[in-house]
Amino acid sequence: MSRLLVLVLALLLPAAPAVAAPAGWTVTGPGQVAAEVALNSGNLTVAVRRQGRTVLQPAAAGLTTTTADLTRDLTFTGRSDRVVIERYAMPHGKRLHRANRMTETRLGFRNAAGSFDLVVRAAADGVAYRYVLPGAATVTSEASSFALPGASKAWLLPYNAWYEANRVRTTAGEATGDFGYPSLFQNGPDFALLTESDVDGGYAGSKLRRAGDGFQVVLADEQVESTGTTPWRTAIVGDLRTVSTSTLVDDLATPATFADQSWIKPGKVAWSWLSEHSSPVDFARQKQYVDFAARHGWEYSLVDEGWSAAWVPELIRYARAQGVEILLWLRWSDLDTPQERDTVLPRIKQWGAKGVKLDFMESDSQDRYRWYDAVLRKTADLELMVNFHGSTIPHGLARTWPHVLTMEAVRGAENFPPAANNPVQFFTRNVAGSMDYTPVSLEVGTKEASIAHEVALPVVYESGWTHFADKPEAYERHPQALRYLDQLPTVWDETRLLDGDPDTHAVVARRNGDRWFIGGIAADERALRARLGFLGGGQWLVETVRDPETRADVVRDRQVLRNTDTLTVPVRRNGGFAAVICRNRPGLQTCDQPIRQVPKTTLTVTPTGVVDTPAGSSIEVGGTFTNGDREIRDVRLTAVAPEGWTVSGTAVQRRKLAPGESISGRWQLTAGEQVGPVDVPVVATFGDVHVEQVVKAFVPPPVPANGAQVSDLPFMSETNGWGPVERDRSNGENSAGDGNALSMGGVTYAKGIGVHAPSEVSVYLGRGCDRFTAKIGLDDETREPGSVVFQVFGDDKPLYDSGVLKGKGVALPIGVDVTGVRMLSLRVTDGGDGRNFDHADWVETALTC
Repeated sequence: MSRLLVLVLALLLPAAPAVAAPAGWTVTGPGQVAAEVALNSGNLTVAVRRQGRTVLQPAAAGLTTTTADLTRDLTFTGRSDRVVIERYAMPHGKRLHRANRMTETRLGFRNAAGSFDLVVRAAADGVAYRYVLPGAATVTSEASSFALPGASKAWLLPYNAWYEANRVRTTAGEATGDFGYPSLFQNGPDFALLTESDVDGGYAGSKLRRAGDGFQVVLADEQVESTGTTPWRTAIVGDLRTVSTSTLVDDLATPATFADQSWIKPGKVAWSWLSEHSSPVDFARQKQYVDFAARHGWEYSLVDEGWSAAWVPELIRYARAQGVEILLWLRWSDLDTPQERDTVLPRIKQWGAKGVKLDFMESDSQDRYRWYDAVLRKTADLELMVNFHGSTIPHGLARTWPHVLTMEAVRGAENFPPAANNPVQFFTRNVAGSMDYTPVSLEVGTKEASIAHEVALPVVYESGWTHFADKPEAYERHPQALRYLDQLPTVWDETRLLDGDPDTHAVVARRNGDRWFIGGIAADERALRARLGFLGGGQWLVETVRDPETRADVVRDRQVLRNTDTLTVPVRRNGGFAAVICRNRPGLQTCDQPIRQVPKTTLTVTPTGVVDTPAGSSIEVGGTFTNGDREIRDVRLTAVAPEGWTVSGTAVQRRKLAPGESISGRWQLTAGEQVGPVDVPVVATFGDVHVEQVVKAFVPPPVPANGAQVSDLPFMSETNGWGPVERDRSNGENSAGDGNALSMGGVTYAKGIGVHAPSEVSVYLGRGCDRFTAKIGLDDETREPGSVVFQVFGDDKPLYDSGVLKGKGVALPIGVDVTGVRMLSLRVTDGGDGRNFDHADWVETALTC
């Protein structure tokens, strides 16, 4: 063919389509970790390298919305770079003072359907990326994936939305199904912990699904109403020491939303539920837990499921006088409406509780994350600290909301997990944030782990609040173990992994001030070693607690070592050890520091009994505060006006008060308009101690009109077994208004109250009524039979008892003489069959007045 013919054909024939050359971008952090982003044939991938080795292979990136598929046919539109340098402090965590430096690259991409930016950050300890859309969008899925060689070791958590499965050891290639974060992999000498960060109600949570050659991010919802910015897809990368002590999840999160964190106080918590399930209903037993915490300098006592509003305020006053603060358990559904958050939480704050344990969220949906946002805003406004149970994992929440002291999201002690599963939790779940494992089960549970293993857990596991799992008597039967626990802080200036492997053991050192604490746990028989090179020069006193030959209290040893030495402790299967280290000096016998003990004081108030105080009227309140066994300083005594009330009179103050000395004061208080019982506090403070007693006042409502229905009257008090007492509907067990129409024996009733045993509702009669009539029975709503006893009390004196009513059936009519009754109480108790479906109704509850 002639050159002329070739030229003519070239001019006449259509040109072949141009093939875009692959494009790539490398984002290198301040260390030896880099992200590699590639665009090949319109498809976007992200890989991660460390020290030149590929840790995470190229895996898909991109996302789809209801209007655009942004996973293919992409073209590059531009790049910008910056360095992110931040310093911030945390009130708790594995390290209080944080400094992070990250390289950030923003890469723009588009196709015919739309556009987005891929924001990539590389840090010394990992890589993260997120998508930023031009505006709000409904996201339907992400292509985001992570890929590793099939032979890579994997420590994975089979997914459930409360993250409490046992973690399994497998390989990347053999894994099948859905897995929860964080997911740990080992590719050669490198480890990668995969998780997410900065998730809030502007998105949904996610999980990893084994798909193709890797693990794809799967959103909890089919559609997510995004603000335009997604969470960070996060890979913490490095050796085990780097991964396990990383703060990258917090570093990526939104900074704290409020500046004053002085009210956020970590600490040790006495907790009764695991060792004695029924104990939270027992006021006297809860006082014993408070007494134990006070004796041992523990800062808190948690009252779990079953507490009663009838006595919790008194328990709080009792505890605070001894320097112990109270935390209260709630179901998340107790706070799932703005009205509940605006009533329940302020009431708990007014009682004097310092925090709440919120339970059973069990969802990664966007709706539930919006609930997290709402409850965290409200608790922050009220200065109430939070512990989330039955929850998602930490994903930077504690940086954004530092009053999140801890979260569960682990198969902790309450599930009696195998002790062999304990080492892996340090390398996986606890990396993401504080972990409420509820450690140190000495007598409760399987007793599979040794005593020293249990004592080591609150060092190995970090938690801003450490809830101890056993009862006071169990700890007191192990005095050497208790002595060590009494010295333990829950706040750490720094954390180091000294030795370990996810399958077998972990030896961890944490520093608080000038003392180091070491915890070592093992799944197999071995010698646990702690090289002491992290200590400064000179001599150090090392006190070690270890197991004796049989399961019994730990044995305590002391020795003087240098930073060139190695502490070696042989342990048996599921054994461990713990140690405390301080700088040695001549004559020093122990690293122990004095346990905080609050001076004994008394506070009496007048008047006593319940004082009727009509709205607008005044009451005179007096208080006398007497010091006990040692001098106290900066004492202040005053009366506090309840909400809506006013107080006149000044506080009484003394610079110091000797043992046996007293101060007294009197104040006039004027009642507000809110009817019902009101506690008028008289408060003495010195240092950080709060001593309070209350005068019981009562603002009476009008006497009911003739024919009034109880469901239309203001409740002077109410308690209920499950969910709130309902007016004119049955009890639905969870939220206000979630019950059905009142129905018994197939008959529907318009008026009445729906409750769940045990329950009590009180209304004010003011001695102005003479008869109460009602119909009673078990509601048709539940399929289970149940059994209950209905009781009517007048001024705490029994007026009527139905006996045990079982199963469904026609409502039973009753009539009760209430002549001369001031306060009418309607009680329902369990009938004793052990069933938990006791939906009871009081209907057509009319008063003759």
